[in-house]
Amino acid sequence: MQVKDLVVEFNVGRGRTVHAVSNISFDIARGETLGLVGESGCGKSTTARAIAGLLKSKSGSITFEGQELTSLAPAQLRSIRPRMQVVFQDPISSLNPRRRVRDIVGDPLQVWGRKDPGGELVSRSLEAVGLDPDLVGDRLAHQLSGGQCQRVSIARALILSPELLICDEPVSALDVSVQAQVLNLLEDLKSKFGLTMVFVSHDLGVVRNVTDRTAVMYLGKLCEILPSVELFHFPMHPYTVLLASASDDSSDSAGIEVKTDEMPSAMAPPGGCRFRTRCPFASSICAEEEPMFRELGPGHFVACHHPVTMPRTIPVRAAEAVAS
Repeated sequence: MQVKDLVVEFNVGRGRTVHAVSNISFDIARGETLGLVGESGCGKSTTARAIAGLLKSKSGSITFEGQELTSLAPAQLRSIRPRMQVVFQDPISSLNPRRRVRDIVGDPLQVWGRKDPGGELVSRSLEAVGLDPDLVGDRLAHQLSGGQCQRVSIARALILSPELLICDEPVSALDVSVQAQVLNLLEDLKSKFGLTMVFVSHDLGVVRNVTDRTAVMYLGKLCEILPSVELFHFPMHPYTVLLASASDDSSDSAGIEVKTDEMPSAMAPPGGCRFRTRCPFASSICAEEEPMFRELGPGHFVACHHPVTMPRTIPVRAAEAVAS
C-alpha cells in the first residue's frame, strides 16, 4: 500500500475545522508490519481508518496493490473490503453482546454470500485464534472475557482471508496479562497467513516488539519513520526522543525535556514545524519553514531542522538485528 499526501479534516461547526491528518505519505511493503505511534489526538487512528476506507479523506491518494482507492465508487470500494480488515480497540463494544460467537464470526461470510457447509470455516477461524468452537461457539459475546472477545474479533477479521489487517489499538483495553497473549497470537497469525499489518498504538514498547518499522505522528503530521529496532536507541526527531524516554527509563534518549506539556489545538496547528512550540531545540527556521523528510540512516527518515544525532549505544541483540 502507498499513501501519498493524505489529508483528513473534520468540520465541527461555526467555521471550525479539525486538521486530523495533514499531508502525510508512507508505504507498507507486502508482509510488513508498520506501527503508527503518537500521543492521543495525533491522528494515528484516523489514518488507519482512512486507509481502511472507513473515513473519507479530503485529498491525497491511497493505493492498494496498484489500485487507487480514493477515486473508486462505493460499489468498487466495497469489492476490495474483504482484502482489508480491521480489528478495533474495544473488543467488547465491537461485538453484539446478544449474538452467538459462531454467528458473529460467520457474519462476513453471510454478507458476501459465501457458503460455509457445516460451519467448517467458522470453526477453523476460531481454532486459528486459540478458541475451541465447541466450547465458545454457542456462547453469547457478553459471556466472554475481554481477551476472548478480542480473539473473536480477530477471527471475524480473518475469515475472509484478508491480505491487510489493520489493528487499531488492539490490546489497549485489555489487562496486561492478556495483552501478551493477543500480541503473540497476532505474530503467529501474521506468519501463518502471510499478513501485512498496520498496528496502531500509543505504547512504544509494544510497537517495538511487534512491528518492522515505526511511523511517529504528532498533531496530524509524520515526524519520523524508522526501523522499530532503533526506536529506543537511535530516535532522531526530538519528539520521538521524548516518547522513547517516557516509555523506557533505560533508553539512551533521556535528558531532553519539552518546553510545555500543552499540545496545540488541531483546529489551529502551528505553522512551520508543528512540534516547535514544545521543542527544546526550536529556532526561527522552525516557525518559518516546514521541515521535509530526509533519510539520515538506512530506512530512517526524519522531518526536522535540528535532528538529535548525539552518540548513543545500542544493545547487542538490537545491533545484530540492524546488521541482519
